[in-house]
Amino acid sequence: MDSSAERPHRNSIVVGTAGHIDHGKTALVRALTGVDTDRLPEEKRRGITIDLGFASLQAKLTDGQPMTISFVDVPGHALFIRNMLAGTGCIDAVMLVIAADEGVKPQTQEHLDICRLLGVQRGLTVVTKADAVSPDRLEQVCHEIESFLGDSFLSQAKLVVVSAYASTGIDELRDALLDLANAAPAPARGKLLRFPPDRAFVVKGSGTVVTGTLIAGEITAGQTLSLEPGDRAVRVREIQTHNRRLQQGDAGSRVALNLAGIDATEVYRGQTLVLPGSISATETIDAEITILPGCSGLKHRTSVHVHAFTADILGTIFLYGYDAAEPGPARIVRIRLQKPMVLVSDDRFVLRQPSPAMTIGGGRVLDAHPLPKLRRAEALQWLIKFKDAPLEEKLYARIARRDVDGLTLQQLSRETGLTFEALETPLHPLIQSRRVLRLSAGVLLVSTAQQAARETVDALLQAKGKDLATKGWKRSELRSRTRLSPEVFDSVMKELSGENRVKISGELVFSQNPHSSPENADRKRLSTIDSIYEVAGLAAPLSTEVADRLSLTHAEMRQLVTILQRERVLIRMGSDTLYVHRSAIERLRIELQEMRGQSLDVARFKELTGLSRKYAIPLLEYFERERVLRRLGDQRLIL
Repeated sequence: MDSSAERPHRNSIVVGTAGHIDHGKTALVRALTGVDTDRLPEEKRRGITIDLGFASLQAKLTDGQPMTISFVDVPGHALFIRNMLAGTGCIDAVMLVIAADEGVKPQTQEHLDICRLLGVQRGLTVVTKADAVSPDRLEQVCHEIESFLGDSFLSQAKLVVVSAYASTGIDELRDALLDLANAAPAPARGKLLRFPPDRAFVVKGSGTVVTGTLIAGEITAGQTLSLEPGDRAVRVREIQTHNRRLQQGDAGSRVALNLAGIDATEVYRGQTLVLPGSISATETIDAEITILPGCSGLKHRTSVHVHAFTADILGTIFLYGYDAAEPGPARIVRIRLQKPMVLVSDDRFVLRQPSPAMTIGGGRVLDAHPLPKLRRAEALQWLIKFKDAPLEEKLYARIARRDVDGLTLQQLSRETGLTFEALETPLHPLIQSRRVLRLSAGVLLVSTAQQAARETVDALLQAKGKDLATKGWKRSELRSRTRLSPEVFDSVMKELSGENRVKISGELVFSQNPHSSPENADRKRLSTIDSIYEVAGLAAPLSTEVADRLSLTHAEMRQLVTILQRERVLIRMGSDTLYVHRSAIERLRIELQEMRGQSLDVARFKELTGLSRKYAIPLLEYFERERVLRRLGDQRLIL
C-alpha cells in the first residue's frame, strides 16, 4: 500500500523569518511573494520592521496538491524582540537570514536560540546581499555560517545564497521552500482547537477581524468559540486565508476570522480562542527549563517574562530545590504567572529577564494544572516520573494523583489538550486491565483508589453498628462523612448494594442480610428493571409497560422506580412514567460534548439519536436543565 496515500494532506505551512536587523528579511519576502510586509507608516519612515508582517506564496507539492507557504516576517531589532517572539511562537519552520556583508550578528544568535527553545526543528538558511561582497568574502562568510550553525537543528539544512535586489538565487530559494513544505509532517490530529490571535482590527462593513495561526483543531464558519482568559463567547462569521474565503480553517494554517460579539479593541496578543468549556487559562505551571550558555544562574523567586505563542506575561520562578538553575542540564520549576494564559502539556515557551532585557532560556510545560495542596517533595517526585513517560502512563499518573476524587474525561481533556477521541486509544488498555475504572458521568478512577473508597465506606458502616439494620443512615450524611465525590460514592454504594451488603431505601441506607428472602426478592426485581432500561437505551419503555411485563402493580412499580431513581440508575424525563437509564444518558452526553460549540435543532437531534419526537423533546429539555445545551430560539447550542 502507498504510505503517502495514508498520510493526511497538509495544505499549508507557516515559515517565520529570523535574523539581525537590516539583513534583508523583508526584502527577501517581497522578492518571493511581491508583498511588502512593512505596513506601518513608522516602518516606512524609519526603514525597519517594527511589528509582524504577513505574506504568502502559492505552490504545488510533488504529488500535485496545492500548498500555501505563509510567511511571518519578524523584526530584527533587539528593541522589538517581544514582537518577534509573538510571531515565532506559532511557526512550523524558520528561514534564518544572514547578510553576506555583515555575517553572524547578535540577533542572529538570539533568534536561533529562540527558535531552538520553541522546539522549531525545520528550516533553511539564506545568505542575502550576495551582490554586495566579493566572491572571496561570500565564500568566507558561508564557511563562518556553517561553523556557527554547528550542531544546531539547521546544521544539515539547505543554505541558499541570494540577492533580493539583483533577483539572483530567488528561484533556488523557492525550490528549497517547496522541498521544506513537501517534507513537513501533517499537523497532529486529536488536539483541542486553539487559535492565538496576533492581530485584531476593524474592516469597514464587516466589523472585528482577527488573524493568527490555527495551532490545533479546526474552525468552521458559524461556530461559537470562547476567548480565553475571560470565557468571552464570540461567533465566527467568516473565515479567510490570504484573502480566500473558506468554510473551514485547518490546523497549521494562517487564517483571518470575522468575529461577532466583540470589539477589536477587546482582543489582544496573549488571548486564545478555544471551544467553549474545553481549555481554561492557568496562572500556575510546572515546567522543565534550560538556561542558555553564558547566562547567569536563575535564582528562586526570580521574575521573568514568559513568552508562549503570542503571549508575554511576567512570572515568578519557584525552584524545586533552592540551588540556582544554571546553564546546562534541564531543571524542573514552578512558574506563577501574574495573568492567566492558555497552556497545556508540552507547550514550549521562552524566558527573558526584564533588565537588562535578554533571552536567558526556555522550556516546555509539564503540567498546566498542578494540584495546589501537594507538598513540594511529592510534586517533584511526581514530575520526575511523569515528564518522560509514555502517554498511557502519563494519563494513569494524572488520574492516580486525584486519589479517591477521580478525574472526569473532560478534566483529562482540558489538562492534556487532547480530544475525547484521542484519549480513548491510550485509555483503553488501562480500562481493559482494570488499572483504571470508568464510573458514571465519565469519571475515571484508579482501582486502588476505588478499593480505598470502599474501605472508607465499610469502616463507617461498621462504626454505626447494629443500629444500621433498624434505623439506617441518611445517604447524604454517609457521603458527607466519607468525603467522597458523588460519582465515586454512588459507585461504591452500587457495588455494596449489588453484593447485598446494604439496602438503599429512598434516602436511607440499611444493613442488608443476604439470606433475607423478601429483600432478595426486592433486589431481584430492581436488578431486572435496571436491565430492561439499560438494554432499551434512549428509547425506554414507559414504567407502566414495564410493570405490566413483570406482573407488578403500578404502586409496586412506582416504589421500585423511586429506589432506582435515588440510586441514580434511572433518570426521570419530565413525566411520571418516562425514565431513561443513566448509562444511555451518559453515552449521549459524551457524544454531545464532542460536538461542543455546534448548534442543533429538533430535527437534527432526532437524526442524531434515531428517536421520535416523543423521546427527543424530553431529552432536549433534560440537557437544557443540566446545562449541556442552551436554547437559542429553535436551536440548541452545545456548551
